[in-house]
Amino acid sequence: MRLLRSGFAPLATGLTALAALLVAAPAAQAADAPLRDLAHAKGRAIGTAVTGSKLTGTYGEIAGREFNWLTPGNAMKWESVEPSRGTFNWAEADRIVEFAEANGQQVRGHTLVWHSQNPGWLTNGTWTPAQLSTLLKDHIDTEMTRYKGRVDAWDVVNEPFNEDGTYRSTIWSNGLGTDYIAQALTWARAADPSAELYINDYNVEGVNAKSTALYNLVRSLKQRGVPIDGVGLQAHLILGQVPSTLQQNIQRFADLGVDVHITELDIRMQLPATEAKLTQQAGDYRAVMDACLAVSRCTGVTVWGFTDSDSWIPDWFEGYGAATPYDENFAPKPAYHAIAASLGGGTTEPPGDGCKATYRVVNQWGGGFTGEVRIDCTGAALRAWTAKWDFGAGQRITQAWNASCTQSGTSVTCSNASYNGTVPDGGSVTFGFNASWSGSNPVPVVTLS
Repeated sequence: MRLLRSGFAPLATGLTALAALLVAAPAAQAADAPLRDLAHAKGRAIGTAVTGSKLTGTYGEIAGREFNWLTPGNAMKWESVEPSRGTFNWAEADRIVEFAEANGQQVRGHTLVWHSQNPGWLTNGTWTPAQLSTLLKDHIDTEMTRYKGRVDAWDVVNEPFNEDGTYRSTIWSNGLGTDYIAQALTWARAADPSAELYINDYNVEGVNAKSTALYNLVRSLKQRGVPIDGVGLQAHLILGQVPSTLQQNIQRFADLGVDVHITELDIRMQLPATEAKLTQQAGDYRAVMDACLAVSRCTGVTVWGFTDSDSWIPDWFEGYGAATPYDENFAPKPAYHAIAASLGGGTTEPPGDGCKATYRVVNQWGGGFTGEVRIDCTGAALRAWTAKWDFGAGQRITQAWNASCTQSGTSVTCSNASYNGTVPDGGSVTFGFNASWSGSNPVPVVTLS
C-alpha cells in the first residue's frame, strides 16, 4: 500500500468552425447492475481493499454488493498476524475471508514478503541467513496453510525494487540475497498449489526503469521454472497522470505468459475536490479500466478502498485526498460511474434519431485551444451518452469538464458525468475541454453512442 509517485501555423483566435454530426445515437441508461455483475459478464475481477472491522452497515453492504474480490488492507501483513513471535492474531483476516465467503467473493492475500509492516521482534533480531530463511518459510507456510483453498491469489512478494530498477535494500535482500524472491514463490507454491502467485509493486504502471526491472525479473523466473502466475501493478496515481504506456506495459507482461492485475488503484487530487477535478478523476479511472480490459490477461482492477472515509491518502499525502470511487458519505462519485461505463454498464434503448452533437473550437492560441461539444435532442431523449471522435492532427486533451474524457492515440472518448447524463426531448447538454495542438487543428466528426 505504498506509493510515491510519485505552432507555427497561423493562429485562429476565436475560431468558431463547426462540425456537426448528425448521427443516430442510441440512448443509454445508467447502469443499475452492481459493478461485480458487470465485471463478471466480462470475465474480470472488480475488487476493493477493506478493513475487516468496518464490514457492517453501509460499508459492508456496498463492499458485498459491488465487488467480487476483496483484499485485506492490513489484516494479513506479518505485524498484524504475528505481533509477537509465536503469538498469532487472525481475527481481522478471518473476518474478511468469512465475509467474502458469505457474499460469494474471492480473496486476494496481501502480503507475505515485504520490507514494511514487519513485527519488531523480526526486524530487531539478529539472524543468520539460515535462521532468516527458516523464519520466512515458516511464515509463508503458516499463513498460506491457514487459508489454503480460501484465498485465491497472493501478493507473495511486495515492492522489491527501487525507482531506478535496482533491488531494494531490505531485511530479505540483505540477509538472503535477491534470490529470496524465487525462494518465497517456491515455498508459496508448495504451501497452496491452487493459489495464484504474484509479485506486486508501485510506480510500475508505465514503461520505465522500475517496471523494466520487474519485467526482466519475471522473464528470468519464468525461464528458470520458478512458479509465478502474475504481476500486480498497484496504480496509486495522481490526478491527470495516468501513464500513456499503461496498456503497452500490461501487454508486455502478458506476453511473458503471466496475468496482470491492477491491485491498489486510487487517484488522489489536491483538496478541495471540485467538479472539474472529479470529472478528470472519472476520466482517469476509465482510462485505467479501459487499458486493463484491452488486454485479455489483465484479470481485473482492485481499488485501494472504495470510500474516501477509508482511504490511506490523507494520512500520507498532506493536502491530498478524494482518491476513491465513493465519497466519505458513501455516495458514488463520477469515478464510480466511469468504472461502470467501462465495464459496459447501462441498457440500450431504441435510437434517439433526433440527437446530434456539435463540436466547435471556442478559443485557440499557440500550442493550445479550448473546445466544446454540445448535444441537442429533438424528438428523442438520452439517459446517458458517450461522444467519440479522432484527433487526426495530433491534438491531445489535457483537461475536461462536464464529461469524463480519455484519449488513446488519436481516439477520444467522452462520457457524461454523474449529473448530466439525461438529455430530455428539446434539451441539450454541453461539455468542454482544453487540448494541445501543433501545425493544424481540423474539426473532427463526433459520433454519439
